[in-house]
Amino acid sequence: MDVYEAVDSRRAVRAFSDEPVPMDVLERVLAAATRAPSSGNLQPWQLYVVTGEPLAELKRRATARALAGDPGDEREYPMYPAELTSPYLDRFAAAAAQRYQALGIRRDAPDRPVRIAALNSEAFGAPAVLFCYLHRTMGPGQWADAGMYLQTIMLLLRAEGVHSCPQVMWTMFRRTVSEIVGADDDLVLLCGVAVGFEKEDAVRVRTGRADLTETVRFIGP
Repeated sequence: MDVYEAVDSRRAVRAFSDEPVPMDVLERVLAAATRAPSSGNLQPWQLYVVTGEPLAELKRRATARALAGDPGDEREYPMYPAELTSPYLDRFAAAAAQRYQALGIRRDAPDRPVRIAALNSEAFGAPAVLFCYLHRTMGPGQWADAGMYLQTIMLLLRAEGVHSCPQVMWTMFRRTVSEIVGADDDLVLLCGVAVGFEKEDAVRVRTGRADLTETVRFIGP
């Protein structure tokens, strides 16, 4: 798979089979991903790869919290700006409607928040979840580095025929995650990334992207 195909086929999958991802595949991907860009070569990320019984226990605890209507732990960073305006709000709303329609959750369903949280806390059935942390002393530049690192991982997974789904939702249950992975208090959870093979009968959602003219300006001849 060339890089263009990997980029084009990468999407957030929300229906995984229970087929385990071979450990040698994960190790190969994560070893190659160390070449991701890193300003000053700080390599500020700390990754925890959770599978098997530890992941099953994490899912049980997080799902119990979700189904109980637990609003989650206090956020350590905002997921979105306090006030989204057009065109960002329009893109967000369109993608959310498309995504949850595919999951069979109506926008006006009274239990919508609980059902969404429960699906996320199950990592959509993924047999592996990667949890990415950064030290609290790190700034915006290092958070950008971590984003490039995770994108590199997700593209390499596609080269291996594996799918993924980045999940900022895990920050809502960060204390539960920390109990399982043993992360130090001086680390901040950026997100989790569900990893696995897509279910064959899964409803496939491909959200739209803005036209190039909306986001890119060419300066010069």
